[in-house]
Amino acid sequence: MMKLRVPLGLLIGFLLGGSMAGPRAQVAPEVRWPSFRGVDATGVAETGNPPARWDVENGRNVAWTTPIPGVGHSSPIVWGDRVFVTTAVMLEDDARRDAPAENAKPAPAANPLEAPVTDNDKPHAWRLYCLDRKDGRVLWERTAHQGIPRIKRHPKTTHASATPASDGVHVVAMMGSEGLYAYDFDGRQLWKQDLGALDVGLVEDPTDQWGPASSPIIHGGRVIVQNDRHKNSFVAPFDVKTGREVWRVDRDELPAWSTPVVHPSAEPRLITNSPHFIRGHDPETGKELWRVPAEAEVKVVTPVIAGDLIIVTGGWPLGGQPIFGIRAATGEVEWKVDRGSTYTTTPIVYQGILCIVADNGVLAAYDVKTGERLYQQRIARDAGGFSASPVAAAGRVYFTSEDGVVYVARAGKVFELLARNDMPEMCLATPAITGDMLIVRTRGHLYALRES
Repeated sequence: MMKLRVPLGLLIGFLLGGSMAGPRAQVAPEVRWPSFRGVDATGVAETGNPPARWDVENGRNVAWTTPIPGVGHSSPIVWGDRVFVTTAVMLEDDARRDAPAENAKPAPAANPLEAPVTDNDKPHAWRLYCLDRKDGRVLWERTAHQGIPRIKRHPKTTHASATPASDGVHVVAMMGSEGLYAYDFDGRQLWKQDLGALDVGLVEDPTDQWGPASSPIIHGGRVIVQNDRHKNSFVAPFDVKTGREVWRVDRDELPAWSTPVVHPSAEPRLITNSPHFIRGHDPETGKELWRVPAEAEVKVVTPVIAGDLIIVTGGWPLGGQPIFGIRAATGEVEWKVDRGSTYTTTPIVYQGILCIVADNGVLAAYDVKTGERLYQQRIARDAGGFSASPVAAAGRVYFTSEDGVVYVARAGKVFELLARNDMPEMCLATPAITGDMLIVRTRGHLYALRES
């Protein structure tokens, strides 16, 4: 049963107010990548033109490189001349980094995705970094929280997997179970919200914790979070200026890692992808307007906007991974593919084609209007696993593998691989596009790639 709570004072405040605005907030579209997967989480930069080829080893088309301490799979975001990224730093590693070089320990050679997690019971610092987009300089860093993680993580996740969001005045960051934090562009903390332990993990075994990853979004002066966990799941927006809760929809759901999206139509719909149902809400009040059975558990994938449709995929087990093309306004299922979905990577819709890359590197393309499959093939014979979601610009689609290779393909009804670009470290974070720049987060660095 849905429970809806809308404090009257907050509703009046929202109607009378609005998000702050100013010169910094009014930047050109090409230098806005404000949240996970950019504007409306589409993964597409309509006016972007990043390079198709680069070489990190010799510096070709590498604008700058900045080390980011700690570990995080959150994506960088961009607003104007600022780049924001979060990380979780184990404090003993922080101390080791500041110690004399002769005392430093070499990095382990083993693949960290295959190693047992050893940091769950050790103190961490959750940090937000602000960089200069032009040269990668760190303008400021802020520690939001220090302590032992409230929830354990999976070897393939981190304690900083949620991507921050910005409206050009505020930047908000979900620091796992350690809270939701808001800052201004000068690094002043504005507010924080403790949302409780985000206890997500294996459905059949609640003690097998994997760690949260759902990212906040900003819409209409509100920070919207989707918090699906073992108990007390909910969706709620918070006033971006004050942090006060506007409404809350409690719901009976299983753990999920999906990020919500708002379909930007005349009558916007807040879309959530969860194990029991795909839902459409009124973002003003939280009222549920429609629901579609999801037919799969372990929801990681974010819904994708495609004109009047919402494309929803993802889930586990593999035996039931449908792809839905759903009318955003009504919840009507326009088309459905029974099998062919992905587990962790969010698909992309670009130039009328839906591209879905599976975790094993098999790429499938569909006509987004009908769901008809156009082709299916492996991106490359030696391609590794894929966790990062694809992004697109300038007629090209960028696919980033876990072993640190960015494959660039020409958009179209026939697959054509244009380039393979090797990064020096593994990559699980989704890249960002800003103008003529592609920003890639590897295990320990941010790389800004731009034509020399």
